[in-house]
Amino acid sequence: MKLSGRTVLSLIALITATPALADVVASAKSPNGKIAVSVSLDPEGHATYAVTRNGKPVINDSRLGFLFTDAPKIERNMTFLDAKTAKFDQTWKQPWGEWSQIRDNHVELKVRLKEAKDLKREMDVTFRLFDDGIGFRYEMPDQPNLKTAHIADELTEFALAQDGTAWWIPAGEWNRYEYLYNKTPITSVGQAHTPVTMKLADGTYIAFHEAALVDYSSMWLRHVEGTKFKATLAPGATAAKVTKAGAFTTPWRTMILSDDAPGLYMSHIELNLNEPNKLGDVSWFKPSKYVGVWWEMHIDKSGWGGPNVGATTDNVKKYIDFAAANGFPGVLVEGWNVGWDSDWFGNGNAFDFATPQAKFDMPTLSAYASAKGVHLIGHHETGGSASHYESQLDRAYAYAASNGEQVVKTGYVADAGQMERVDPDGTHYREWHDGQWSSNHHLRVIETAAKYHVAVDTHEPIKDTGLRRTYPNWVSREGARGMEYNAWGVPKNPPEHEANLVFTRMLSGPMDFTPGVLSLTGKGGTPIQSTIAKQLALYVVLYSPVQMAADLPENYAKYPEAFQFIKDVPADWSDTRVLNGEVGDYVTFARKDKNSDDWYLGAVGDEQPRTSQVKLDFLDRNRSYTAEIYRDGPGANYRTEARHSITIEKMEVAQGQTITVALAPGGGEAIRFVAGKKGKPGKKRK
Repeated sequence: MKLSGRTVLSLIALITATPALADVVASAKSPNGKIAVSVSLDPEGHATYAVTRNGKPVINDSRLGFLFTDAPKIERNMTFLDAKTAKFDQTWKQPWGEWSQIRDNHVELKVRLKEAKDLKREMDVTFRLFDDGIGFRYEMPDQPNLKTAHIADELTEFALAQDGTAWWIPAGEWNRYEYLYNKTPITSVGQAHTPVTMKLADGTYIAFHEAALVDYSSMWLRHVEGTKFKATLAPGATAAKVTKAGAFTTPWRTMILSDDAPGLYMSHIELNLNEPNKLGDVSWFKPSKYVGVWWEMHIDKSGWGGPNVGATTDNVKKYIDFAAANGFPGVLVEGWNVGWDSDWFGNGNAFDFATPQAKFDMPTLSAYASAKGVHLIGHHETGGSASHYESQLDRAYAYAASNGEQVVKTGYVADAGQMERVDPDGTHYREWHDGQWSSNHHLRVIETAAKYHVAVDTHEPIKDTGLRRTYPNWVSREGARGMEYNAWGVPKNPPEHEANLVFTRMLSGPMDFTPGVLSLTGKGGTPIQSTIAKQLALYVVLYSPVQMAADLPENYAKYPEAFQFIKDVPADWSDTRVLNGEVGDYVTFARKDKNSDDWYLGAVGDEQPRTSQVKLDFLDRNRSYTAEIYRDGPGANYRTEARHSITIEKMEVAQGQTITVALAPGGGEAIRFVAGKKGKPGKKRK
């Protein structure tokens, strides 16, 4: 067949426009063989990686590399030097957490690449493949042409193989991480904080995050085009987002992969990618619940400063008495120190973290609490003045420890990009809450607190990336919209909020959400979009080893039967199971008390009534249990006064039985399974 000149030219153009195929230079599979990663080089020397699951593409070829402020980027002209694989399988113990033991079973692939010309810099990329996902990071050796890396950004890509649905919050905006979650097509995501959770068209769930964020900027996920995303580093006050001298590693970029939403939560990838405990024996920290002078400030009953300050000696004594009478070890006090009468938002330079204000008698209250078996929880609000806080760290934590404060809650109330940094030469900068400087600031706080055997609960934080394994005194964080948004008027947290948090924010680690507002009212008596049973369920659903009973003591007195569950539920667990769930719709947890044989169940939903059958397979074999059930009562509905309707009942149950969990609109259910003697199964609840 004779081709016309036009046809020949068209074929030549087509061949020229078609990218040449990349050559796979290294590959590895997860221990069970279901997840595979391959590293390739195309004819121009672009290094890419790709991920498959069950033989199907999840991440198509995605580029790797760095952009610098003062040197050519590392991206093209890469050559393959070598690749090494290794297997690793061990089980390690957590001093506290949702599981007593964590298994780390992975295959490691380390690929060494080098530029073929010019600077001839080397770059290692290390992948760790687990049965439920992967993590990878850059490991840059010390080398003459990269003595100091001034990183403008990473060139790391995530080219998803399919579209689908995404749940995400915007990154780089003023309110840090405190946004309601968007549910959009993957192609409609803008620039997002991680964790970002997605459900692909074929039903595969994937959650993007990072692990071991140390001396580096947080990774944001920026939509490029179609289903392609790129890592974007949080900015700093200088041109380079990250500066590293000599050999360095980046945080791990992680992807959890699962057939369902519960599988995302059951992953331990972030913890396993962090270094082991560096602090040694941390038995001085005991997970526990607390009450405190907090909610009354958010509903304007009292204030942080001024004539109506809530942190008075007499008022705090009332909270200590309440805590002691009801078995709460901790009492949080905000507004106790000098500086609250200043214009402190975004400017906390008047705060003194070892000097009480005039109405707060620290020595008296510390002794009073100790005599009743209670400890104070300190509050260090910085107003974003992080360097001012650092100048007082040793003095502040020595003072906290000397007054029996086992935990300190820190705060960084300032708009994003407005943390104040002051260098030794007196130069002032404004930093981001999740930039490299902030990352290092928080570790300086954690390490100082550890010297004095004090744990830290960070609010307005840098996000959690599993560092609680390495520094077990970093016990909880905020980093999302918590209960205080239900105090402030509108918009309050919608009924779906907590079911969103479980499969997004909570994938990163514990959250100090401060549940348990049984009054179900915020400022001015405005209703909270929850039932009373849901408030109880949140103690099982939203994990933190420091868990607050946030409501006023007088409100707990109005609901003593419901309050009993808050008194009973522990803050430390030996085992956790996610029994069912869908992102933003509903979820059911079962957790086992670390200090007894009791199990607890918590279920929450969204604005729709929902019913599910829950099999009690998690209970111990050959043992009977008394199920103490707190469920939505007749007509319960977050939209009406019936949101307080609750039914409390008991029944005997055993492993293998099935119960019905029925959630009202905005509702929940909480159950305590009190372990009894070994015996016959109890009666099934209809």
